[in-house]
Amino acid sequence: MDHRSTPLFSALRKHAENNPVQFHIPGHKKGMGSDPEFRSFIGDNALSIDLINIAPLDDLHQPTGVIEEAQKLAADAFGADYTYFSVQGTSGAIMTMILTVCAPGDKIIVPRNVHKSIMSAIIFAGARPVFISPARDENLGIDHGITTRSVRRALDRHPDAKAVVVINPTYFGICANLKEIVDLVHEYDIPVLVDEAHGVLIHFHEKLPISAMQAGADMAATSVHKLGGSMTQSSVLNVRAGRINPHRVQTIISMLTTTSTSYILLGSLDTSRRNLALHGRELAEHALGLARYAREEINKIPGLYCVGDEILGGEATYDYDPTKLTIHVRHLGITGYETENWLREHYNLEVELSDMYNILCLVTPGDTRETIDTLLAALRRMSEDYHEKSEVQELVVKIPEIPHLSLTPREAFYGETEIVPFKESAGRIIAEFIYVYPPGIPILLPGEVISQENIDYIVDHVDVGLPVKGPEDRSIEFVKVIFEEEAIS
Repeated sequence: MDHRSTPLFSALRKHAENNPVQFHIPGHKKGMGSDPEFRSFIGDNALSIDLINIAPLDDLHQPTGVIEEAQKLAADAFGADYTYFSVQGTSGAIMTMILTVCAPGDKIIVPRNVHKSIMSAIIFAGARPVFISPARDENLGIDHGITTRSVRRALDRHPDAKAVVVINPTYFGICANLKEIVDLVHEYDIPVLVDEAHGVLIHFHEKLPISAMQAGADMAATSVHKLGGSMTQSSVLNVRAGRINPHRVQTIISMLTTTSTSYILLGSLDTSRRNLALHGRELAEHALGLARYAREEINKIPGLYCVGDEILGGEATYDYDPTKLTIHVRHLGITGYETENWLREHYNLEVELSDMYNILCLVTPGDTRETIDTLLAALRRMSEDYHEKSEVQELVVKIPEIPHLSLTPREAFYGETEIVPFKESAGRIIAEFIYVYPPGIPILLPGEVISQENIDYIVDHVDVGLPVKGPEDRSIEFVKVIFEEEAIS
């Protein structure tokens, strides 16, 4: 296929250049009706292609023209049989995967450290999750992915599951042996759904982990916007035909997608596909080189450790993406959250996420030697300020065990509820999410029984300022639980 072409974006430019008189939405009409300051900042070019699904521009809900052509080019670039554009982010693509394969009451095997969008889809579907514990890293205080061994155990106990979900790579860039897991699951004739939100570049460089489509997975939700150059909220859903009905996928993704689809986002997917298809390897090589330099220099800084090849060798650490810089800061005597704030206040530098012991910095094709040197200068200065001047806390990995699932997430989410003080909620069934974002991994899910261990863990996170979210009470002083009828005496 000719990956130099951009059928959708070219149609958008041509339409804007024709300068038609518009009697349709959006009401700003090429910016004429916009706030003047916003129009000046955004620019008339962007506003001229902020359009809707009129005939020359095709329709994402039933593509037969330039969007269909653009999606076929994307499928070729990503090694898929079908690719669907998402303007609802990777969350929308993930929900489409789950709802395509699950009906009410169906089992689905998922890692416990899944993104909240997977659990949202399980609630919508009325499915019953079968959780696999991720492998825990006792040195870094983080979770990795699931192992082939744990997947085998889950399949042996639940051979009637409708799908297995795998995260590849994890937020921190770590991968299990995806090909081995896919082959195992396919022995049961069950589809594999991959959360590939953090892996768009892995399709385009042999030194990066294997991609979902390369491993033979059935569906993969991939964030082009995270690392591949498209605009925020634009992603793709890649599908392999066989165990998955592509017509069903189109129906589901259409149900979840706004009818006012953003052509700016769609155009950015079309052009990012072109850039990745033509230059993906050199773009990835550029990011890999900068990450290699950054990792070597960070590991020379007193009190800091940046994860590298030495992490490999375990069943859950089969491969990793070196462009993810996981920087362990515990030996400076500060938390990752304090590190994030220090970098923001002193160097106007923003990181991807922080947790109790680490920060995560992403190196992408958009980086330069200058941006990496700014990061290194900031980390060196921070080391001077803190190394051997603060008490180093012992690394305590006290992530609670997976809670008992007493009700399906859907039953709990829609059940009769009451509000109780969170610190007094041990033993009750929670009816809402509690999660840390980023990365958006739930600590408690609707339907799970709250333990004192859960309460202590969440309170500790709130106390150090980590971004715990989810409950309707944003202070997390109160929580919604399933109503319990008092016994009649």
